[in-house]
Amino acid sequence: MQPLFGKTLDELYTLTAELGFPKFTAKQIADWLYKKKVRSIEEMTNLSKKARVQLSEKYEVGTFAPLKVQESKDGTKKYLFPTAHNKFIETAMIPDKNRKTVCVSSQVGCKMGCLFCMTGKQGFNGQLTAGEIVNQVQMIDEVEEINNIVYMGMGEPFDNLDEVLKSIEILTEEWGYAMSPRRITVSSIGIVPALKRFLNESKCNLAISVHTPFDEERQKLMPVELAYPLKDIMNEIRSFDFDSQRKVSIEYIVFGGLNDSPLHVKEMARLLNGIRSHINLIRFHPIPGTPLEKTDESRLQQFKDELNNKGFLTTIRASRGQDIYAACGLLSTKELQQQKGGN
Repeated sequence: MQPLFGKTLDELYTLTAELGFPKFTAKQIADWLYKKKVRSIEEMTNLSKKARVQLSEKYEVGTFAPLKVQESKDGTKKYLFPTAHNKFIETAMIPDKNRKTVCVSSQVGCKMGCLFCMTGKQGFNGQLTAGEIVNQVQMIDEVEEINNIVYMGMGEPFDNLDEVLKSIEILTEEWGYAMSPRRITVSSIGIVPALKRFLNESKCNLAISVHTPFDEERQKLMPVELAYPLKDIMNEIRSFDFDSQRKVSIEYIVFGGLNDSPLHVKEMARLLNGIRSHINLIRFHPIPGTPLEKTDESRLQQFKDELNNKGFLTTIRASRGQDIYAACGLLSTKELQQQKGGN
């Protein structure tokens, strides 16, 4: 059976035309899927009984619940979802006062091989469909309370751009969830051809993972630097005509004794010259199999102050959910290890 969930309105128009349904049926189905959030075709009661039977011969709604949910003492929740690849993905719900942010995954594992990332240690196991991405929003307990969505979970969104853009269409169009694209942020390590497409084909916010302004240092942390140098990424961003409300964030994990020196501050100022952005400093929480260490808290604060003094709005992201495998990839890796142990 093919899933209806994850199809755009244009795809639903094509589907209903093939089945000989009236054209307006496509909007009815979209309404049931994304606004009324039904779990079965039988619930689509403004479709005729005959149409529902005919639709059910080939299709199902195709949403699926999480396998596990863990909740932190700070209110952060980690949802573990199964995938069509017999693997697992993670979705985080992060509460902050009156806001609830959902962090979604875009791939099963990741092929980018960043030294600091637990997801990358799983290897690449497949692309998520638009339906599997949006399902992470639809099937969590807080679905009606979500204020923001960030593509910062497992995988590299720009390595699965077609499905990511399709999922954004579903989330932002009136026939879908009707979210403002300003409430959606897509984070990438910077695949330049996909970056160009994203900037031109969406209105969502952009976050770029930098982690160090020096080429050789970044190559050791992020092998993608060899294919898409940071200077090329920044030149592409610098040349794009951003409107006043579309945000660019610079993600910067701070490692002890590696990327938190005054030289890094000076080079970051040069790198970001002419780019209106917010630098988001992130504490590193050590993961198995990496030599990287977290920075001293006083040095982290000093590093933030030095960047602010250079004229860059810089903040430190609050660490959340440390008691529930907060680092992306830890929960799914544990589940995979448990399954292997049980076989």
